[in-house]
Amino acid sequence: MNSRQFLIRDLLVLFGLTGWALALPSFASEFAVSMALTCLMYIALSSSWALFCGTTRYLSLATSAFFGIGAYTSAILLEQLSWVQAIAMGSLIAAAVAVVMGAAVLHLRGTYFAVLTFGMTELIRHAISYFEKSVTGTVGRVLMVVPDRDTIYLTVLALAVITVALSITIRRTRFGLAMLGIGADEQRAQTLGVNTRWIKIAGFALTAAVAGAVGAAMSVRWTYIDPHTVFNPFIGFQTVLIALIGGAATLWGPLIAAIVFSVLAETLRLQVPQIYMMSLGLLLILSVLYLPGGLASLRAETFRGWRDGAKAWWVETRDDLSGETKRRKLRDKQLRERRDVF
Repeated sequence: MNSRQFLIRDLLVLFGLTGWALALPSFASEFAVSMALTCLMYIALSSSWALFCGTTRYLSLATSAFFGIGAYTSAILLEQLSWVQAIAMGSLIAAAVAVVMGAAVLHLRGTYFAVLTFGMTELIRHAISYFEKSVTGTVGRVLMVVPDRDTIYLTVLALAVITVALSITIRRTRFGLAMLGIGADEQRAQTLGVNTRWIKIAGFALTAAVAGAVGAAMSVRWTYIDPHTVFNPFIGFQTVLIALIGGAATLWGPLIAAIVFSVLAETLRLQVPQIYMMSLGLLLILSVLYLPGGLASLRAETFRGWRDGAKAWWVETRDDLSGETKRRKLRDKQLRERRDVF
């Protein structure tokens, strides 16, 4: 398949999934719609994270900061602005913060960048907590204007679709290729004329804009928000885990993993939260060891490789237990000794 055929295939898949998601509220239960809403939230967050971090290989832990900024912006402005305007403002303010943050830390890589983005997230959370305690006298806000369920669902669905569509488009543009070049070899990309500094800042701001918009839309789901809820580091960590397990360098990997994680979250987290956290850790370990490309890299050849590897392991273990391996080594040693004699 050529590039145009892949583009048509991706758009058709996105169109089909969108149609199914649009029809879901009309026949599904409240529980199913709530689970689908969580799924759509993480599709948007993980897809936008993978678009920047999966291509440039910069591990950002600031998703919860942008999510919280968008949520607080919506909570403050929703009584003065319309629903769409409040979401747009949350997205813009999160992107502006990302530009400042990116200009300060995007010259670092690896562990240093990850730790600094997490530190800045905690700084923003504690700064907002201090401001509310000192100025307003309370911590948290009650949202008086709350749209109906279908409006929230359709908004988050639109954000998820826009994010995946942006990912499909940007990966085929010079901007997307520049981010891939940065991930492959940043110094070489600079020698080829890529302005890596501005490319990284723009990609980081794009990720923040999506997270801010999603946070603004999801804030009304709780009706009451506080810094601990919307700046929860778990939101950022789970976004990273979803992208990595699904395949951060792929288009559909984060979407597949978001569905898997949403089902696990709703079925396990409330009843047996320990098993849910263990499942996250186990999936991450298995992905790193046996599926580095994520769930999206699963192919028939992958299963055949696992089968052949399991057979080889079983044969080796069986020979070790029966003593055949020891006898074989002894026979090889005797043959070598005979060759040396003659």
